[in-house]
Amino acid sequence: FAPDNHIKIKQKLKTIYPKGTTPIAKSLQAAGKDFPDCKDCRNIIILITDGIEECDGDPCAISQELQKKGIILKPFIIGIGMTFKNAFDCVGTYIDASSEEEFGNALQIVIDQIFFSTSCQVSLLDKNGLPTESDVNMTFYDSHTQKELYNYIHTMNPRGVPDTLYLDPRPSYDIKVHTIPPVGTRNVKLIPGKHTVIPIDAPRGNLLIKPSSAKNNQYEKTPVIVRKAETHDILNVQYINVPETYIVGKYDLEMLCLPRINVKNVEINQSYTTQIQIPNPGIAVVQKHKPGYGSLYVIRNNKAEWIYNLREDDTQESILLQPGTYRIVFREKYEYQTIKTYSTTFTIRSDANTTVNLTK
Repeated sequence: FAPDNHIKIKQKLKTIYPKGTTPIAKSLQAAGKDFPDCKDCRNIIILITDGIEECDGDPCAISQELQKKGIILKPFIIGIGMTFKNAFDCVGTYIDASSEEEFGNALQIVIDQIFFSTSCQVSLLDKNGLPTESDVNMTFYDSHTQKELYNYIHTMNPRGVPDTLYLDPRPSYDIKVHTIPPVGTRNVKLIPGKHTVIPIDAPRGNLLIKPSSAKNNQYEKTPVIVRKAETHDILNVQYINVPETYIVGKYDLEMLCLPRINVKNVEINQSYTTQIQIPNPGIAVVQKHKPGYGSLYVIRNNKAEWIYNLREDDTQESILLQPGTYRIVFREKYEYQTIKTYSTTFTIRSDANTTVNLTK
């Protein structure tokens, strides 16, 4: 195929004569090579046949391969004289044409599907099964090739119902809604000329992580890792005083402060903002007489848990810490006896500075 080469195609067709067999698989495979490279084209095959595969080929496999490679969209098959629907359903969209009039109608159906879009609505359903969720990105993929076809922000029209989209009815669609975590549906088939409503469960609520008081904003840039409860995969990184929207369910939070804060099974409910309060930190001002090696531990249940190594060449550090009891174990850099190790215990309170002097 090339621009303005229809006359050459007609001339070639006049040289082709039927030979009594039906090599459909080979025909499909050869047809896939007729399309030139074109990023903005839709390559469509219309197969008109009066019989089924007779040369031991597999037209279903060839069609699927051409679709997955993105060479063609799902083919049309027009069956003449007999019904071959069972044989061709796996190849593409089958249309019966047992008479001349039906053949004309079949061609018109094919042309309408190729050139005209079909309307649909995506209904994002809340916990009550109502289409109230919106304002989130949706991506439509070709089910066979996984090629991205459309990207839209879900929108409600002025009447408060999901806005109508007009899509190419040819592909089957996988739809991914980019909620946290994502939801979606697979293998959606649009019927040309018929409005389709696509329901997707997407009940959502909000999460707000806030400090215990507004006295300081020390944790403004401290990340909070959000995971689905009892799983290890990271869904999102959230920050203090920045609300985020999640699918209804339970989540585990891990705040990357010192020491780390873990909050398990935080429940997100429909159209409700769950608030998690984090104690304000205090500051440990660690002063060393000389550079040296040291570690910081938090004391929990009478056990010391390592949380941080001091910077060996610094003689003073300011460390943001959660309220609690801590211990530092330290030895000056140029001391050569283990017995010169020094240990001190101290307490941190919210919104207060505590000086820790590492000199004997």
